[in-house]
Amino acid sequence: MATDMQRLVGMSEDDEEEMGMGMKGEDDEDEDYDENGGVLGNVSRMVEIDGGSGMGTGAGGDSRFQQHHLFQEQVGSPGGGTRRSRPVEEKERTKLRERRRRAITARILAGLRRHGNYNLRVRADINDVIAALAREAGWVVLPDGTTFPSRSQGQMPAGGNSAVVTSSSSHVPSQQPPSVSLKGVASDYGSPLEYNACPMKGVFVPAPSPSPYDLSSSSRSQTSMVGDGEVQRDNPPVVGGSIDTINEKQIVDIPPRLSERDFAGTPYVPVYVMLPLGVINIKCELVDPDGLLKQLKVLKSANVDGVMVDCWWGIVEAHAPQEYNWNGYKRLFQMVHELKLKLQVVMSFHECGGNFGDDVCIPLPHWVAEIGRSNPDIFFTDREGRHNPECLSWGIDKERVLRGRTAVEVYFDFMRSFRIEFDEYFEDGFISMIEVGLGPCGELRYPSSPVKHGWRYPGVGEFQCYDRYMLKNLRKAAEARGHTIWARGPDNVGNYNSQPHETGFFCDGGDYDGFYGRFFLNWYSQALVDHGNRVLSLAKLAFEGSCIAAKLSGIYWWYKTASHAAELTAGYYNPCNRDGYAAIVAMLKRNGVSLNIACVDLHTLNQHEGFPEPFADPERLVWQVLNAGWDVGLPVVSENSLPCLNRVSYNKVLDNTKPMNDPDGRHFSSFTYLRLSPLLMERQNFIEFERFVKRMHGEAVLDLQV
Repeated sequence: MATDMQRLVGMSEDDEEEMGMGMKGEDDEDEDYDENGGVLGNVSRMVEIDGGSGMGTGAGGDSRFQQHHLFQEQVGSPGGGTRRSRPVEEKERTKLRERRRRAITARILAGLRRHGNYNLRVRADINDVIAALAREAGWVVLPDGTTFPSRSQGQMPAGGNSAVVTSSSSHVPSQQPPSVSLKGVASDYGSPLEYNACPMKGVFVPAPSPSPYDLSSSSRSQTSMVGDGEVQRDNPPVVGGSIDTINEKQIVDIPPRLSERDFAGTPYVPVYVMLPLGVINIKCELVDPDGLLKQLKVLKSANVDGVMVDCWWGIVEAHAPQEYNWNGYKRLFQMVHELKLKLQVVMSFHECGGNFGDDVCIPLPHWVAEIGRSNPDIFFTDREGRHNPECLSWGIDKERVLRGRTAVEVYFDFMRSFRIEFDEYFEDGFISMIEVGLGPCGELRYPSSPVKHGWRYPGVGEFQCYDRYMLKNLRKAAEARGHTIWARGPDNVGNYNSQPHETGFFCDGGDYDGFYGRFFLNWYSQALVDHGNRVLSLAKLAFEGSCIAAKLSGIYWWYKTASHAAELTAGYYNPCNRDGYAAIVAMLKRNGVSLNIACVDLHTLNQHEGFPEPFADPERLVWQVLNAGWDVGLPVVSENSLPCLNRVSYNKVLDNTKPMNDPDGRHFSSFTYLRLSPLLMERQNFIEFERFVKRMHGEAVLDLQV
């Protein structure tokens, strides 16, 4: 064995080439031998009997010689020729060489794990090593091996996935058509991976520099996102090689690392982590308590302040009105309390399932669904008459259609039951905040962009006011205005996936800014404000003395157009000549409610010549809503919209949480990370998350890039 290994180690390049040729033709030769009498099959059996693979200890070389000699005797007949002896010997040599290669690979992997902090799986192979090194150098490596420079990130994979969106409690679009880019992440750096790029030169970039990819929320260990299509594949570029033979125009310098602000000594901002959507199952049982306990202990070790969880109406009051089952939540709360973590709770009055990022299905209560089968107008309805059972229409807030109760009475009874059941946790401050669900995904908005009805980013969506209760309210408003002809929805708004310029209502100078358009949009947006006011005023009674929050959606696409069409259909009357969030924050202020803003992790991409649509601007949207809240003195909390696993996204959250040079020293009251997952628990990802928590707490970090 030792002699064989030494001989193989000392093989020349010609020998290796010959070996490769032997391996290439091996299958063909095996097939030929089978046709000539099965000689090779007999030899294989003899090899197995005499010594397995020939790799045994002791007389491995002698055994192999005997097998080879016997093989020559068998094939030495006319027509066969002794040339047929080569495959068996070459097979054994190939096995020896392959084992040597595996041993070398194992040592490389062990060294990288131990000294390089690479997140390699236990059964990693050389492909994993190459991918890890490429990512370290600032390249993007997809799961199928497709590789391209991080500088080229500017668009989503055509028809492919964007980032796992958050949850049923956060509405962020992900699917991208080929001609449109999700405005997810970019500033001076095209992607999170560019930040981690080491300052090296001589990286080959294919001649067509624009890439069809935009991994806006990916990290070294994640490229999966949410959507219906598959990522289109491209030819991978080459890293390294002979740089001298490459055209100079194809050489680019990877930018230096992004400098970071030093948040040491800044105000302490608590960090919470949202628990998985399915942590409580449909029977109101805690799923995998042992596994969850381990994860919670890891979060505790990182000094996370607490966790957030959805309390689903469809689970707790599933079978009959005012029959509440809190068993699973009791066990969960006790577990969190024993770890001395704090708790934020979402009163989730919406359906889970059917939106981007939803990995479980939690419908509305069964008894509500039964009512909906006979009276579908309790749900929001679009212009085509399609009903959306994701949540109840605001038209029944004051209609006794739910077994003798109005919708707001149903919400209040649920919240009051929760307060009574967990009163002790309110008293000792364990429950630090209640977020009240006010619409689809728990957000104060209309379900204007339902995936189940065919909406895809960046469609403008549709108005949702065609159930008979909303139409009755619209008719009353039109009569009060003295124009009964206005008791209708606009008919020139296109469909879910239209773009503003394709419609007569949303285009520049369109009907949205005419007399009827202004009337309709005022009524439509005021219905949203009134609904929020009704539910939050009752929440204030149920949770008196506790911090209450309401969440606004980040509808940032078409923000740079005059009409802000996607915001209009969602209920935010925010065209370029009007502040659509002032009335909302004023209502929140009256009820003493904190404002929850999403999208604080997103950057606005630089516009690319071939991809100008959809004129998205999440940064300006967040800035507008944030200042609207702070101008009236509202406490502001926030959460990320897309998976946040890299330093660029974390830095963006930090910049929004603690604005630089704010003369009033304002900052967010808390931040909730969406969400706890095995991906976050991976070593490298969690190290980055732990660093982020320290900076949110105002602590110093040692590896600050300045």
